[in-house]
Amino acid sequence: MKRRGFTILEIIITITIMSVLMLLSTVAFNSTMVSSRDSKRKEDVTTLALQIESYYNSGNDNDSTIGQYPSVDPTSPLTDGDKTTNSNEISMLRNLDVVNLVAPSSAANVLSSLIPATNAVQTVAGVLPQPTISEYVYQPIASDGTLCDDISTKNCTKFNIYYTTESDNTVRMVTSRHQ
Repeated sequence: MKRRGFTILEIIITITIMSVLMLLSTVAFNSTMVSSRDSKRKEDVTTLALQIESYYNSGNDNDSTIGQYPSVDPTSPLTDGDKTTNSNEISMLRNLDVVNLVAPSSAANVLSSLIPATNAVQTVAGVLPQPTISEYVYQPIASDGTLCDDISTKNCTKFNIYYTTESDNTVRMVTSRHQ
């Protein structure tokens, strides 16, 4: 007498193999997504740094402040309904696409992930606030090494932008070209 069909053992082995393959593909997919978000963060910060360098070289539309970087003024909030944007991004960083100001892990209603630094410590461990995977920290520095802020009259001679990678939770820093 011939039996048709599969035994319970064959079915269990098949399901186990399929489960392992599904788990491996899910892990690979998640790793790819994390890597993609980290690439977006790096691209955002690099684009932002290039725009700030452009500001240094040519000033903005309102004045000809050439040879200095913007203070934390580009990160001053302007309320637009229930969303927040930066009032001077358009005039100071005229060619910057606002998409580059939103970190990939930010909330859906955030128009900018760029926040100002609150101290002048120029190390990835010392900058405050520490950047998260959903925030970038902009730190303008005066020639005397102090923090430029929107009420200071100091010329900002350099800047640092900090971001955190999701894959290894490491804080990274991009510095200005003119130190």
